Amino acid sequence: MKTDSIFYNLFLAFPGIFFELINRPPEEADSYEFTSREVKQLSFRLDGLFLPKTREPDKPFYLVEVQFQPDAGLYYRIFAELFIFLRQYQPSHPWQIVVIYPNRRIEREQTLHFGNLLALNQVRRIYLDELGEAAEGSLGVEVVKLVIEPEETAGQLARQLIEKARQQLTDETIQRELINLIETIIVYKLPQKSRKEIAAMLNLSDLKQTRVYQEILEEFKLETIPRMVKFGLSDDAIAQVLDLPLEVVQQTAQSQGIKPMSSDERNVAAFIELLTNQRTLFTPEELTELDQLIATLPDNIEQLSEAISTWCKQDKRAEILKIWRQVRQTFSISVGEKAPGSKEGRVKPPNYELNKQAILNAIQQSSDSKDSQSSNSSS
Repeated sequence: MKTDSIFYNLFLAFPGIFFELINRPPEEADSYEFTSREVKQLSFRLDGLFLPKTREPDKPFYLVEVQFQPDAGLYYRIFAELFIFLRQYQPSHPWQIVVIYPNRRIEREQTLHFGNLLALNQVRRIYLDELGEAAEGSLGVEVVKLVIEPEETAGQLARQLIEKARQQLTDETIQRELINLIETIIVYKLPQKSRKEIAAMLNLSDLKQTRVYQEILEEFKLETIPRMVKFGLSDDAIAQVLDLPLEVVQQTAQSQGIKPMSSDERNVAAFIELLTNQRTLFTPEELTELDQLIATLPDNIEQLSEAISTWCKQDKRAEILKIWRQVRQTFSISVGEKAPGSKEGRVKPPNYELNKQAILNAIQQSSDSKDSQSSNSSS
């Protein structure tokens, strides 16, 4: 479970909760900025810093660490980072360290080197399972405790917290952000459950307004892009239909190597499919005629498509025209998808270049096949 990111997002959205955890009025958060700060000498970053917005010298800055796994080197790192930070920035405020643990069993004190430092009033260690009355009087602290709630009862507690948020928070934006945070915690705590199951577990009646629903909707839209591309829709049209930025549509299509087939490409691909898999449609004379026709044309997909279309529409080729259009329609529907009424499964995209040589090769193979059949019949 990504507890550190959950807490940092929590403090970023609701900084007052941090001050409640250290038994300070949540209003103090108005005087602080929650940020991170890079220490350039050793190229590391202090991710959890509450820095005063004013120059009041009595206001401390807080270095916050969330630790949910045993780490014998934690205090070596924290104090090293603190003193290097002090040397580099020389802040005009006193320091305080706050370390948040789920329980005392996780902590590795290293009293030999840090016993005196840990005894200072400037070092606060918070154990979430010992918050007691502090949690009962604060919705924010109760949300923090949800992180350590057993999986068996986490859903029930989350539902209670969502109901409290709706009752106690009149600002709809803040209410929504806190409910989103509760959902996020549950998603991390119960990775085996789908987002729909979590939404149902939390009794979120207005599902369309939840983060879970929005994430599902976003994923659905992204999964739909490749199919719409294969239908031949332009990137602009897809962006309008799905209400997505054009850049997102383009990036998604490019990342999956998807390129829609043009009308001319579908014409040529369908005709090659006929020559390859429906050879009985063509007489030897027609194959010779096609070979001579295609050989005189430039290697241009539009001209090749026009020539094939004109040839198929000539008299006495009604059956070829009919089947050619049917095969073409399967490519128009969606390359790689199953065409309605198809008994042959999914339509596979061509594994060859759609060009003049590909048509000539198909004609030659079809002709060779007929010559072979003729020889066998004679013998």
